[in-house]
Amino acid sequence: MNMSDPGLAETLVQALRRPDGSTDLRPVHSVGIGASGSFAASHVAANYCTATHFQGGQIPVSLRFSNGSGCAVAHDGWSDVRGMATRFHLPDGAATDLIAMTLPEFFAPTPETFLDFARAAAPAPFKTWSPWQKIRALLKLTIPMRDPYPGETIRPDEGAMRFADQNGYAQLGVFQAATIGAPESYVRASYHAVHTFIITAPDGTRRWVRFTWQPIAGVLNTNPLETPRDEYLQQELRQRLAKEPARFSLMMTIGETGDALDDPTRPWPPHRIRVMMGLLTIDRVAEDQITDSEKLSFNPCLLTDGIEASDDPILQIRKDVYETSSRLRDATPCPFAGG
Repeated sequence: MNMSDPGLAETLVQALRRPDGSTDLRPVHSVGIGASGSFAASHVAANYCTATHFQGGQIPVSLRFSNGSGCAVAHDGWSDVRGMATRFHLPDGAATDLIAMTLPEFFAPTPETFLDFARAAAPAPFKTWSPWQKIRALLKLTIPMRDPYPGETIRPDEGAMRFADQNGYAQLGVFQAATIGAPESYVRASYHAVHTFIITAPDGTRRWVRFTWQPIAGVLNTNPLETPRDEYLQQELRQRLAKEPARFSLMMTIGETGDALDDPTRPWPPHRIRVMMGLLTIDRVAEDQITDSEKLSFNPCLLTDGIEASDDPILQIRKDVYETSSRLRDATPCPFAGG
């Protein structure tokens, strides 16, 4: 099924922009850093998927870690979703991308409902809650609004919370995003591709799967009781990779009958079969951050033989959304190799 709609995609891009953002940057995940390394498939990966990067050997990769906000200024210590975009450079000169974030679920099941959410969650002036308002929220078993960070004047939290109160599909994503915290390092967080993909095995078996990057160093967040730090994540990554590589395992969860195969707001049961598909090694920060990070265009629908997009409407519209964002900020166009 093709949910392509360039007009809706451009409307979404414009709705996602923040007043403290920049049209020269991405509308979300605006602040980031590029890196590179290699991916090696596990010894069982080829049994499940015929895609080139699962057949063995060292596959070069380009990455971009990012803060989820559309703010043009880095606020690394603020509670925020983080992103990890990975491009696998295949031996034939083609490429395939995997886009992931620290949030396990998405905010809406369709492009239209996501547009409603984006408009409802537009940043507004920060309103500090009184202690009584927080107590009342806790008594109602709801999450109270946090106090502003130093220098924080606008936020999308209240609009997002109101939207989630009225739309059940948004509740899991919104509530998790509100309490997600800040990582000690870009490589000390788990990243979820969120959407369902279809993989094909050598015997023709097709499986519906979801992918997650798990950090070998383990997950570690900052102390939420301490004053948030700014602009430490990029420096930490540079210092870490100057000493030793960072690594992630690519985990693949296999869906079963009854699982939500086309709805990224609904998690799968935790007892589903998981397969370790390979090891990602990140060994250096990109020297040219403009070309290899800010101007680089990733796309979740840049796929290769052996991997297909599911009928997830959000995944389908993201193809046009990413292409629109790339065009509006004058970035390098996506070299599609399928999907």
